Amino acid sequence: MPTERLINALQSYGVRLADARAGAPSRRGGAGPSDHKAMTIAGRTVMVPVHTEAAFDSPFLVRRPDADGVSLIEHAGTVIGRVTFPGRPRFYALSTLDGVPYSKIAVLHGRDVLATTVLQTCIRYQSRTKTCQFCSIGQSLAAGRTVAHKTPAQLAEVARAAVLLDGVKHMVMTTGTPNATDRGAAVLCESAFAVKAAVDLPIQAQCEPPNDDRWFERMKASGIDALGMHLEAVTPEVRARIMPGKASVPLERYYAAFEAAVPVFGRGQVSTYILAGLGDAPESILAMAERLVGMGVYPFVVPFVPISGTPLESHPAPSPDFMHAILGPLAVMLAGAALRSTDIKAGCARCGACSALSTYERAGAA
Repeated sequence: MPTERLINALQSYGVRLADARAGAPSRRGGAGPSDHKAMTIAGRTVMVPVHTEAAFDSPFLVRRPDADGVSLIEHAGTVIGRVTFPGRPRFYALSTLDGVPYSKIAVLHGRDVLATTVLQTCIRYQSRTKTCQFCSIGQSLAAGRTVAHKTPAQLAEVARAAVLLDGVKHMVMTTGTPNATDRGAAVLCESAFAVKAAVDLPIQAQCEPPNDDRWFERMKASGIDALGMHLEAVTPEVRARIMPGKASVPLERYYAAFEAAVPVFGRGQVSTYILAGLGDAPESILAMAERLVGMGVYPFVVPFVPISGTPLESHPAPSPDFMHAILGPLAVMLAGAALRSTDIKAGCARCGACSALSTYERAGAA
């Protein structure tokens, strides 16, 4: 099975683990990627669901690692691949000067990405009539696995340690939406400024489009290298049903924000996350992707993974064929526009662990 199809299938179905202790610890619930485990397949580190309903019944089984740390992937008793697991990062053993464990400030994603949710609260999460139906941002906070607001000093301290101890290459800063004006841009600016003062680490910031385009220049000046403004769903009907609060920011505002942000950050340095499997047809996602690519925006299409404790916890993940129908043509589209995930300075699309898209890119280039 080609690597891109194997990763695609594993991310759709999830896997059963013979040894859940292998590799870095996984976590259930909370800001994503949750209910996943990092695995390295054919040199690609990807996030694969292990704690979802689909994963419990997955046709794929990952055997216990051997003495060299290699596990076999089986399907119906036949070995179809091999996988290794990134280990627990060393910076997790430390605490900040004010006594907070580093793992409550930021976590390792994939193999070499430091990720944090600066504000673990959101104006939309408090109301089930407004919250994004797939979101579990409040679960980590309720479980005591994180803190509500990571201070700039805490973020800078952890980022420096993650670079020195674990060779982290870039950082993702996301946030719950604190207000209906800057929508998190201000807190991301102060956070990025502190991190860049402590360590030379490329940073992607993620927030809803602020109401004033001047924020993009401020974000760039604060040390933010790449920007993510996530659509999640691409058609008005699905947006209104799945994320009624966030849908109050219309698609037209996103288009205008993308047009304003690309000249500031550069072509390909602005991206958007699209969750496939929420109800948008492949044709709708590809039509949106074509429009975004034309603006110089990288559309990072990811299979939806239902997270326990959310209204969509029983919603099915998209099938491998559904994802292949999107990722194959999308990789061709990106190649034609010379937009490459490897050229992105920081962020989810550069990491690529939550989707097989970058593997499709490489397969097409080969």
